[in-house]
Amino acid sequence: MAVGMEKTMTFPRQLSKVTNRTGSLQDTGLSAITFCQQNQGQIGSYFLQDHLLLYIKSGKYQVRFRNQNYTVRDNEMIFIPKSTLIEYDKSGTPESGYVLDYMMFFLDEKLLDEFVQFAGLKPIESVHQHVPVSILPVTPLTRTYFESLQPYFYHADRIGDGLVKIKLMELLVHLTDTDERFLQQILEPGNPVNRSIHVVMEENFTHPVSLGDLAYLSGKSLSTFKREFQATFGTSPLKWIRNRRLEQAEQMVAGTELSITEICYTVGFENITHFSKVFKLRFGVSPSEFRQKARLERMAAIELNEQV
Repeated sequence: MAVGMEKTMTFPRQLSKVTNRTGSLQDTGLSAITFCQQNQGQIGSYFLQDHLLLYIKSGKYQVRFRNQNYTVRDNEMIFIPKSTLIEYDKSGTPESGYVLDYMMFFLDEKLLDEFVQFAGLKPIESVHQHVPVSILPVTPLTRTYFESLQPYFYHADRIGDGLVKIKLMELLVHLTDTDERFLQQILEPGNPVNRSIHVVMEENFTHPVSLGDLAYLSGKSLSTFKREFQATFGTSPLKWIRNRRLEQAEQMVAGTELSITEICYTVGFENITHFSKVFKLRFGVSPSEFRQKARLERMAAIELNEQV
């Protein structure tokens, strides 16, 4: 099945459903997970609720972020801001015997703010243009840190929450001390400034976004976003999203051969029963009946053209 046609997972909320992990750690504002597996190729997608720091020990992990592709390889990292859909293509490489070994750290806004205060970080004048995403090399010191973290994953039930947070703070100190680009990303994690609400909605209506996500992506406070949205569209964001998803579903049911379940997940619904119910309320018939009706209408039009 192609990318985007399966149900998109939401991270870190649904990390517990990931079955091929080799270890995980959790604390308030932090989720970390490690993988080590034979993998000759896997594609998929997930929606980021929190910022992601991805470290690749061996293998290749390609992500698509806001229409840009980034490939992370052996001993590299990438920091990706929250509230976005990530499409990925990951695999081991022949050099590593197709072993894909990597760690994912999910960091919420509160935790990053706490670290900035703890470390006494201040905005910096940098020669580098700020970009929300970049590939970061792993230094020998940082690589040693990642190796030291492995026992924590394997014995997570013995590790207290406070120690998890201390280890995470240690990682952030390493990274901000050794890489100015990462320091910029921590201080300015890609929050857009005054983006068009219409553009934000069109880009994200199929994603499992919250109102907080949409406000963040438009560069506005939640209250300002709600007020401007109502003034622009004359309805609530949730009603607009549902109607826009149904419009997209109508086109796909009538014009594609995708299954109804695939269409349900592709347009952003997470439950096929709920999707069928709201589709029928909007169009008067179920998705399957709508598809059959559209086919009969096409056949009738073809026959009419042949007679002419």
